[in-house]
Amino acid sequence: MNSGRWWRASLTMSMVGALAVSTGASTPPAEAVVGASSEVAGAAKSGAAEPGPATAPNPAAEPSVLQENRLDARTLDLLIYSPALGTSAPVRLLLPRGWKKHPDRTWPVLYLLHGCCEDADYRAWTNFTDVQRFMSDKDVLTVIPSGGPAGFYTRWAGGEPDWESFHLSELRGILERDYGAGDRRAVAGLSVGGYGSFAYAFRHPGMFRAAASYSGLLNTLQPGVPGVVQGLLVREGEDPLAMWGSAVLDHPTWSARNPFDHAEQLRGTALYVSCGNGLPGPLDAPGALPDSLEPSALSTSLAMTSRLKAMGIAVTEHYYGAGRHDWPYWERELHRSWPMFADRLGLAGASANAVANAPSSTNPAANRIPAE
Repeated sequence: MNSGRWWRASLTMSMVGALAVSTGASTPPAEAVVGASSEVAGAAKSGAAEPGPATAPNPAAEPSVLQENRLDARTLDLLIYSPALGTSAPVRLLLPRGWKKHPDRTWPVLYLLHGCCEDADYRAWTNFTDVQRFMSDKDVLTVIPSGGPAGFYTRWAGGEPDWESFHLSELRGILERDYGAGDRRAVAGLSVGGYGSFAYAFRHPGMFRAAASYSGLLNTLQPGVPGVVQGLLVREGEDPLAMWGSAVLDHPTWSARNPFDHAEQLRGTALYVSCGNGLPGPLDAPGALPDSLEPSALSTSLAMTSRLKAMGIAVTEHYYGAGRHDWPYWERELHRSWPMFADRLGLAGASANAVANAPSSTNPAANRIPAE
């Protein structure tokens, strides 16, 4: 991916919807900064150092924090130089209570992944949901990294960008060294971020205790879906073969990154999958029209949960019927899946059965909008 294009305009929903309809496939839908060196990052946690000017990265340098910006007492933005990306990338941290007062403490970590083609990028979760308020009373370090406009949370065929290494090696190392991140981790994502959540969980067994997909693309080799994936890359100005190559000629590469093909690697991870059917629902604006994105995501989610259950792998599913591919539903699903995360992250007072006791899933078949 061309690193100079990080802040391109987002892919329009109408184009993505057209791709979904034409293929019958599942379709995923800066503030000012103050410089700080990586050596200062740890001291900044305790308020002991004032950030200094940022410097241009050395291509041979280790991953490092180039800039910090403290937006408020509980929100910290980082700009991190990443050898895996060949450039720098922003990350937003929502800090737990007592983070500054206890610089030697480690905290459970929740990674939140955004979707494709989103202008707000690493700011999307805080711009469009109540995640800052919701997490404000929880003893968790919330990490919201950039995933690029269409990075797909993966290593590209040429080796760069490598979003997987950036998030799970470079960024994780910095957070654990300098920002109090512990080894109890969970991950959740929406749309393409839902794919990323399950891909990271199966490709790194044991790294995440829980994973959630909200309207995610969980079978990238489902008929028609490779064309949609490549269509998104084309719309972002990329070579459609630059990420994983051809789904036919390079099938092993695609399969190695497809959650559906590696369901067994998710055994032992607490799993949550949710999706609507694309019809306007209770959280949509009056007069909203049906969309083609959500029923497409629904088809791969249903395939994934059916496979998991057939293999005897526990998964909590919430197919809630009417609801479009939009933020109000993903905010609600974060709330609904939180008890699972709290339990697996070992937080006091968490109920292991809280999610299981929530209302039963609806049957989406009767109300689905068929992809044509």
